[in-house]
Amino acid sequence: MVLGQPLRIPCEDSMNDVSKSITKLNHKSKMFVLRERAVSLLPKLFNAWRITHLVFEKDTDAYGRERDNEVMALAKKAGVEVITKSGRTLWDSDDVVKAHGGKPTMSISQLQAAGAKLGEIAAPIEAPKSLPDPGEMSLDFEQTQPEPKSDINEHFREDREKTYSFGIAGPNGDFSVPPLEELGMKPATTPHRGGETIALEMLDEILADEEYTGTFEKPKTSPAAFEPQSTCLTSPYLHFGALSCRYFYHKADEVVQKRRKAKKSVSEPPTSLTGQLLFRDMYFAAQAALGFSFGQTYNNPNCRFIPWHLPSKIDLNTKLVTGDYEIDDEEKEIWFQRWAHGKTGFPWIDAIMRQLRYEGWIHHLARHSVACFLTRGGCYISWERGAEVFEDLLIDHEAASNIGNWQWLSCTAFFSQFYRCYSPVAFGKKWDPDGGFIRKFVPELKDMDKKYIFEPHKAPISDQKKAGVLIKGDGEEAERNGLKLYPMPIFDFPTQRDICLQGMKSAYSVGLHGNDQKVLDGTWKEAFDDNGEGPTEGRKGGPGGLTTFEEADGAEEASHGHPTPKKGNVERSSDSPKSTRGRKREHSQSTLDASFKKKAK
Repeated sequence: MVLGQPLRIPCEDSMNDVSKSITKLNHKSKMFVLRERAVSLLPKLFNAWRITHLVFEKDTDAYGRERDNEVMALAKKAGVEVITKSGRTLWDSDDVVKAHGGKPTMSISQLQAAGAKLGEIAAPIEAPKSLPDPGEMSLDFEQTQPEPKSDINEHFREDREKTYSFGIAGPNGDFSVPPLEELGMKPATTPHRGGETIALEMLDEILADEEYTGTFEKPKTSPAAFEPQSTCLTSPYLHFGALSCRYFYHKADEVVQKRRKAKKSVSEPPTSLTGQLLFRDMYFAAQAALGFSFGQTYNNPNCRFIPWHLPSKIDLNTKLVTGDYEIDDEEKEIWFQRWAHGKTGFPWIDAIMRQLRYEGWIHHLARHSVACFLTRGGCYISWERGAEVFEDLLIDHEAASNIGNWQWLSCTAFFSQFYRCYSPVAFGKKWDPDGGFIRKFVPELKDMDKKYIFEPHKAPISDQKKAGVLIKGDGEEAERNGLKLYPMPIFDFPTQRDICLQGMKSAYSVGLHGNDQKVLDGTWKEAFDDNGEGPTEGRKGGPGGLTTFEEADGAEEASHGHPTPKKGNVERSSDSPKSTRGRKREHSQSTLDASFKKKAK
């Protein structure tokens, strides 16, 4: 199994599929993709194509709002009427926030109460039966290239991005969908394909099984199932717009109501199929209320402050994360990189992370396992580091849901029962007693006796050699003397779990949130014992959990007294194949879109 690049193919599939659907309605038309940033291209198109109306789906992501606001301002200046429609969520997220008193929805009950004020979830609109001709498509202006800046997807590219090498209409001049090769991307490894056609076929199959649809309870599905998976795997299609969340909701609800009428058992939100869509709306509305601040601890009033290791660096001028992080402890950086690449020495965790890196999708309980392990149940590393890795690798990544779930699993928001910890051994055994999931995604252990499959380091050397593997090293070496190598565990889990639980108890006792003054001015350290888990030694730290103010951008412009000395901070090499870079979460996946300055709410 070659691990590496699961990404982006569902997006390409989805665009090509909708293009084919357009052509079926009008053989002269298709999806036309223009290769230039929206904010520089659209003003030129307004004039060249004499555009009178601009219609697009409202984007609720913080980055999308910044881009769309600039586009709308440009359209207004050009005299173009803008029409936006809400379609990504069951209710308009901004309307939900208003109905909730301007506050983020932090529970399903809050979301449902706000939704009740807004009325019934709108029924989906039928697809058009015909489309007009596309009209004149000639272009008499030059392509405007973006300003050179760091490429956040550089570590996924095999070649340079060629988007701006072929002109606005692409290499064949036909406005085609750009393939991964044009973007310089590595070939995708995920077996999951995109597109509305596949999405609707999948949904029909799901709904045809009324027992499954009507009694679905997500916590009872298995994270170890892979051929096929135990959940419906519709999340990537919701993300890419290939499946309407309202269509899904109403179709699933029809089955539930039919079963209710027949006095058959049904599941209820939040664990039901419709409940999963409500969870999604809850996170979207929380993000809509907080903007970019939702995606970080610092300056986030709803996020508990925990002095995690590897804290995000802060820009004091914007009060937002810079996209980099401080290495306050070199050992924790090693743990993080081994977690991200499936080399922790805990086979259940490593199998999940390798499935993620290969397929771009993992079951929600698998996400729970690895998120708990990285944060409050093992490594005590910032949830923001995990959110960035998931953003890179998930084919169903949506900023609101990803951030919200990481806050939930780290017990910094939405959920507070931090003592409920997922064991990387016992929890895996519950779902995968024979180790089939591990054997699939950690093939060096495929012949290990099931007695040791979850803790292979406990197997006698003779049993290891019989299985064709040695438990040795840190995962950098794959084979030695004809035997596969699998790494030793990064730590003793029971010991580290107890350390984490004590750290969480301490942080909860202190009771700070991301916007508290102590978190903003660095005096948070005074509230923690020097022996507390995390970078807590000393009396004065930096903003948001940093060791010093020297690690914050704009520190030289602020008056914070004398910064405390740096301790144990090392720079990460961007050239290292092990490096999983932190980065701003407002970026798009290509240089086609602009980078906007984030603004705190």
